[in-house]
Amino acid sequence: MYPVSDRFLAAIVESHTPVTQVTLYRTDGVVEQLAHTGGSVTVDRSASSRRTCSVTLADTSLIPRTDTDRVAVYGARVRIARGVAYTDGTTELVPLGTFRLDEVGGDVDIGPATIQGKSLEAVISDDKFTAPYRAVGGAIAAVTALIRRSLPDAVIDSSTAVDATIGARTWDIEGDPWQAAVEVAASIGCEVYTDADGAFIIAPLPDLLATTPAWTIAAGEGGAYIQASKTASADGVFNGVLARGESAETATAPVSALVVDSDPGSPTYWDGPYGHRPSFYSSSTLITTGACIQAATLQLRAARAPNSSADLTSLPNPALAPGDVLRVVYPDGTKELHQVASFGVPLDVGGAFTVRTISAKEGS
Repeated sequence: MYPVSDRFLAAIVESHTPVTQVTLYRTDGVVEQLAHTGGSVTVDRSASSRRTCSVTLADTSLIPRTDTDRVAVYGARVRIARGVAYTDGTTELVPLGTFRLDEVGGDVDIGPATIQGKSLEAVISDDKFTAPYRAVGGAIAAVTALIRRSLPDAVIDSSTAVDATIGARTWDIEGDPWQAAVEVAASIGCEVYTDADGAFIIAPLPDLLATTPAWTIAAGEGGAYIQASKTASADGVFNGVLARGESAETATAPVSALVVDSDPGSPTYWDGPYGHRPSFYSSSTLITTGACIQAATLQLRAARAPNSSADLTSLPNPALAPGDVLRVVYPDGTKELHQVASFGVPLDVGGAFTVRTISAKEGS
């Protein structure tokens, strides 16, 4: 979760005045605030661009008439934030992302104007390889090089990642550099994505049961809970991942590792009634058994069935991030741990805020 004050967390579950900010960074270097009437920021761990935005504006002059208008789609960026205006006149804002401006449109006479954008993973993805691209050496250096190939000044944080040497890997012409970065990061058991500040993060997915909950969504007075919808499905759920690696370029011997749900108390326990349902992952970047274990562990955390899953509707908390662990307290007193997969932050007062989880643990 983005660092916020205790005052902020107390305010968002009480009657308060939300405040939002949309800042335009023009290609001519001018920075300006955009008056807006609504919109939202969607944050989704499963999406190639983890953050997307849609913002509505009343000013029809923002709809471009020429390619050089101030809100143009050829390099401009927007930075969005939401926070709380306190009664003492101060505000506390939480960034929701830095976005490449991809689309601007609307009725030129009556409006509204709408701008849409994607977080900076899209910049890497769109800069396709125009010649074969080879990565070798340390995984973190390889991911860093793939990012800075397109964004030389990108901020990259790998402080929680454990580096390792990868097998040589060459991507063909027209290959997607962002998917290459994702593949290399997976070889050390990490995800790579942009955070709310627009920095690129290389980090492992937090372990649900080993991570302190970032926030509690509780029913009752003073709580953020509104409603929950719970489902359980075995479709696409795996309880084991076999990761394999072999680098033909360096004649490295094949390696593999099978990581399974080894918790006897889990409903998807490998040797339990759920049976064996393995998934498979392969990459030539994997050249050791340890690397295979790390990659398989990352895949399994996302693929293994939880005890239950839910869509949680609560009062908005713009500081959340995918992977955050939440403690949910239902109206009947039942408690669960959930891990955030996606959510949408409204830019207007009263907009819905629903958090989709990828896993849950009962009785926590």
